[in-house]
Amino acid sequence: MSEQVGVWIVGALGDVATTVVLGAAAIARDLAPTTGLVSEAPPLVGLPTAPLSSLVFGGHDVRRGDPHTAAANLARAGVIPVSLLEPTADALAAYAGRIRPGVIFGAGEVVRGLESEGAAERRAAGPREALELLRADLAAFREAESLTRVVVVALASTEPLSAALPELETLAGLQALIAADDPRVPASVLYAVAAFEEGCAYVNFTPSLGSTPAGVAELAIARGMPHMGRDGKTGQTLLRTALAPMFVARNFQVMSWAGFNILGNRDGEVLDEPGANAAKTTGKDKVLSAILGDRLGTSLTRIDYVPSLGDWKTAWDHVHFAGFLGTQMQLEMTWRGADSALAAPLVLDLVRLIELAQRRGRSGLQTGLASFFKTPEGVAAQALPEQLELLERFAAELAEPS
Repeated sequence: MSEQVGVWIVGALGDVATTVVLGAAAIARDLAPTTGLVSEAPPLVGLPTAPLSSLVFGGHDVRRGDPHTAAANLARAGVIPVSLLEPTADALAAYAGRIRPGVIFGAGEVVRGLESEGAAERRAAGPREALELLRADLAAFREAESLTRVVVVALASTEPLSAALPELETLAGLQALIAADDPRVPASVLYAVAAFEEGCAYVNFTPSLGSTPAGVAELAIARGMPHMGRDGKTGQTLLRTALAPMFVARNFQVMSWAGFNILGNRDGEVLDEPGANAAKTTGKDKVLSAILGDRLGTSLTRIDYVPSLGDWKTAWDHVHFAGFLGTQMQLEMTWRGADSALAAPLVLDLVRLIELAQRRGRSGLQTGLASFFKTPEGVAAQALPEQLELLERFAAELAEPS
């Protein structure tokens, strides 16, 4: 495929974004295997998805930073092989040159403290003008790089839970809020609106609102754009959605399911704020009640920030369950993983699949991608086996032009 596909990352200077860009370059140059890429395994491997070599990366961020420094730090932490830094340096340099200031409406205290001058200027201009600047950045990216299509991916830090805005539930209400320069409109919503208005597909890999409100989803349909979210499912929740169906299948009673997470990096620092923490843990906890129903007694999920861990995170789950004759038993699990190495391949998968969906003329929520998300929009099924069945059907639908 000679077409160039743009990937515009919101949160462009983060560790996940850096790993995405470096990883795509490394695999495209045969410097690394495709391990971890779902799009390179059945049932997706035969689909005509965009080659990684055709992806061109740019993005928005609200802070200053340098992808080379981020990559070097990840290499020192053992997340990225040191041997890949030099061969991919040119890809990171090109990427760095395409990063523009973002906006932080609705951000938490940690993110506000990182705001660059450029981002501050955009915030001061108000949501309406900020939206136009975001759109202009996307348009300029498409034109400068001669891109056929652009996918916007939200990887920015989690926004704190905020008071409900009923106006966001209709397109007219959403447009009225923006026209009124209402600062309550979260940045994640503005990014999604900018994407749809500029004819870009959109993926929300964060717990933030993004395209979730009905008014934003209505805009996606009106512009004929595919989208899906929210909150990438990379570790503990992936494990839960795989194991919880086992307890249902064996007719066990789960008396309690407790999970504890510790992590470092900027994501952990942001999640140390109560509002952002609540936004994250809500999705992680809901999957258990959705799968287990009345077989679940109590559930608990905690996330705590441990700075020394850097990009590595550890999750413990303790399941207290009852079996035959009421015999009480326990299952204990530990998951230790590198946050960026878990998330990056899924981001590349989603970019390739949502771009193919757009190429096939699909619009609105792409529910076949539910297995990639903690809180998949438009999908009631939370059990991983059911979600993988949706993915298989999705792959079959994308295999041939509609």
